[in-house]
Amino acid sequence: MRTYLQCVPCFVRQTLEAVQMASDAPAVHEQVMRQVLHRTSQMDLGDSPPIMGQAIHRIIKQITGVTDPYRDAKRRLNAFALRLYDELAPQIDETADPVSAAVHLAAAGNVVDLGVKSGLDHDQIRSAIRGALDDPLDPREVERFRQAIAAARDILYLGDNSGEIVFDRMLIERLPHENITFVVRGEPIINDATMQDAIETGMADLVPVIDNGSDAPGTILSDWSPEFRERFARADLIISKGQGNYETLSEEDRPIFYLLKVKCPVIAQDIGEPVGTLILRRK
Repeated sequence: MRTYLQCVPCFVRQTLEAVQMASDAPAVHEQVMRQVLHRTSQMDLGDSPPIMGQAIHRIIKQITGVTDPYRDAKRRLNAFALRLYDELAPQIDETADPVSAAVHLAAAGNVVDLGVKSGLDHDQIRSAIRGALDDPLDPREVERFRQAIAAARDILYLGDNSGEIVFDRMLIERLPHENITFVVRGEPIINDATMQDAIETGMADLVPVIDNGSDAPGTILSDWSPEFRERFARADLIISKGQGNYETLSEEDRPIFYLLKVKCPVIAQDIGEPVGTLILRRK
């Protein structure tokens, strides 16, 4: 997916929010913002938005020396999502179709995205998750997903955010997870899930977890480690979670199921569904 001019205000907002987490010094905020604005003026609109996101956060890390300004926020999100897990996991298994229920909750969990909304509070997360079962997903896509999972022998599940990873865990627990490998980012970026988040939330105890070798808020082909590149090529089914992975993989010719919540007008325009829609769609 390409970058649209409507993405630029989001880049600026995200820059200011992130640098204010990393530093209290107004002079540092100004230095970062000036560099980001200069870099934005030179960006290739043919690139996907996470390429610019990666550049922004590299600038912030370089100037402030803070490698993970979202670390405390990620811990809080993981802890809150684990409390919801204790409430929701038994309820999922009491439904007529636990797999479908878990798919809905995993898609709704994509709301936990501090790149889109840094002021996200627990009430908003709880409301989105609890309303997930009432949000429609195409039952034909759910059935195609179920059949594809049953037929696949090597599945990559590309994770997105901390907190959200708990709802991915809920889904994976209800699938034949002996065939699933979960993928996290190689280095901290916004509140995207890393190996530390997989350990904190129990994902690493459930399935093998690998990282993609990248510090981008997506899955950028040119940035992958050789190990992840080989695993991606070998997989016979890929589950792509979240907007960042959709933005970077939407043009890849691979068997991919996209699972996300549409959270911004740009994604809504590209995917052809209104903001707020839960998406399960095979490329």
